[in-house]
Amino acid sequence: MKAVVLPRYGGAEELEVTDTPMPPRGPGEVLIRQRATSVNPVDWKIGSGAAAEVFPAELPLIPGWDAAGVITEVGSDVTDYQVGDEVFGYVRRPVAKWGTYAEYTTAEPWMIARKPASLDWDSAGALPLVGVTALQALDMVGVQEGDTVLVHAASGGVGTMAVQIAKARGARVIGTASARNHDYLRAFGAEPVEYGDGLLERLRRLVPDGPDAALDAAGGDAVAVSIAAGAAPDRVVSIVDPSVKEQGAHHFLMNVTTEDLQTLGGLTEARRLTVPIAETYPLDKAADAWRASQTGRTRGKLVLRIS
Repeated sequence: MKAVVLPRYGGAEELEVTDTPMPPRGPGEVLIRQRATSVNPVDWKIGSGAAAEVFPAELPLIPGWDAAGVITEVGSDVTDYQVGDEVFGYVRRPVAKWGTYAEYTTAEPWMIARKPASLDWDSAGALPLVGVTALQALDMVGVQEGDTVLVHAASGGVGTMAVQIAKARGARVIGTASARNHDYLRAFGAEPVEYGDGLLERLRRLVPDGPDAALDAAGGDAVAVSIAAGAAPDRVVSIVDPSVKEQGAHHFLMNVTTEDLQTLGGLTEARRLTVPIAETYPLDKAADAWRASQTGRTRGKLVLRIS
């Protein structure tokens, strides 16, 4: 099969597109012929070696965790799926090795869900990591109808999902972003506010009573500002900074479930959730997609089309 391989730790210049063996499939797994995957910052952070303590890897490595495609083989222990099922999911192993930047990937049933017919392949390949992360973060701080939710880095991948999911629950959403992204956030129903110096004062003017909950996808002083603005620490969650636990806030790493993927699929079918695509690349241009991701300025997901 054709795959993107990282033979040694490094940056985009180390990625090689080559023919590789098929990934090993156990009796409790399915084999998926991939249609699309996406590039997430964690991919190149793992590739650089910088995230080795949190996300161990074995080289040579096929990067990627998002998956979307058609099942072509079903293990003898799998009863929930059959050949021909269209699925999407998040394929993360304890040690990164056989990732999703490839024509084929394997998955255990709990990592995937059936793809809604209305969800196109690009969106299906871009949704799992950012969508489930946003969903679980909002669940962790109990976002519900009537809440005012503050989302830091609201125009990023996870932030854009969090804005839409919170709106679908009936919450008011305040989103921090640069001025160039304010109209983008308004299109999703968020009230934008400029990040950076003076953010706390701007928030106090916009939400005098303080937000009910906050999601930090930015890092830095986002959690401290959220609490200073009036959010209770136990209703603040960061997906980037483990040290926020010292402030009484939450930090977590997402772990996918079929039920969460189904929830996201249902929101897309109801047209309450869309996946903005910044750009699509063929598999052999994965290095270009990494470089675009590393700028930190993309608005929407970077998709690798595989077939």
